[in-house]
Amino acid sequence: MTDRASAIAELSTDDPLTQPFQGSSPYDEYVRATLLNTLQEPLTDAADEMGFLVTTQVMELWFTLIVHEWRAARESFRADELDTAMDALLRSRRGLQALNSSWAPIAALTPVQFNGFRAAFGKASGFQSAMQRHMEFLIGQKSTALLRAHSGDPDVHKGLSEAHEEPSLYDEVLRFLHRQGLPVPEHVLTRDVTEPYSSDPGVVEVWRQVYAGDQRHPLLRLGELLTDVAETITRWRLDHVMVVRRAMGSKPGSAGSAGVKYLEKRAAIPVFPELWEARGAM
Repeated sequence: MTDRASAIAELSTDDPLTQPFQGSSPYDEYVRATLLNTLQEPLTDAADEMGFLVTTQVMELWFTLIVHEWRAARESFRADELDTAMDALLRSRRGLQALNSSWAPIAALTPVQFNGFRAAFGKASGFQSAMQRHMEFLIGQKSTALLRAHSGDPDVHKGLSEAHEEPSLYDEVLRFLHRQGLPVPEHVLTRDVTEPYSSDPGVVEVWRQVYAGDQRHPLLRLGELLTDVAETITRWRLDHVMVVRRAMGSKPGSAGSAGVKYLEKRAAIPVFPELWEARGAM
């Protein structure tokens, strides 16, 4: 008898795992697995559409987790709770790594395979994801145009508007560094947080000081953790470029974007830019 068969045989009729549930199982009530498993509705008979749909839905769940953790980190920075903020950033880094791995089921679609279901989703595009835009706003890449695109959905627009108007995670990091005695420029601290964040020479100098100092200092560890987050975001964007390039070459995107060219331009935008520039100033 195999180990698996032996394990099954050991389950007696008195074992709690074999007892009938009254209604749905406690697992299903908590995880909502039955509901989740009803949300995949392919529109074609193409063999690869299910993988595409599940991959996209899984990414949405990872977006939700990452936004949750970045919000938690932002609140902790506001409260000057560095350890708690870094714990949230560590959890978000693991979520980002899992997000990146989510490309695997569709990473090698050929043009024929992708075209087998592409027409079915019409003008739908991952660029329209509200939760992904929450992520962008939280790292300081604000956009009034992207916010406006969701004006037809009041609930989604309300949540995005709040994210657009609030300081980003990186804004709160810089405010925290200022309260720790580092010379973050006043114009950075009082900037219009609804505008996209752009690199500032004074902030480059702040990070240069951090990196030139005690190599075991908590602020240097913070800088490295933020760099990990920034790098992982960039790798996700670059993987997106490669997935699209393999599946459709240089064709326009389904929502009318420039496709690969747009993705390449977006991937080139640095996340937390001064952390990268400070390295060249050492």
